[in-house]
Amino acid sequence: MEQMIGQQAIISIFSHIFFTGVAFYALRAMTFENWIRKHHVLQAQILYIFLSIALGTMVSTFFLNISAWSRQLPYLF
Repeated sequence: MEQMIGQQAIISIFSHIFFTGVAFYALRAMTFENWIRKHHVLQAQILYIFLSIALGTMVSTFFLNISAWSRQLPYLF
């Protein structure tokens, strides 16, 4: 039982990191320069990182939930 919990934890960690990286890569396609005031580069970079983390976490949680629910489907029958 503990081994399964450990495997779930490592999969969740890698999933969150992977999807955060994908979100960071995807956000690079958007131009935020029009929304950012001059001389606020550091704040813009922090916001960019936080948006990547938030988006990556949401997508990762979605895929982890779908995976968990699909493993529970056999209990329906």
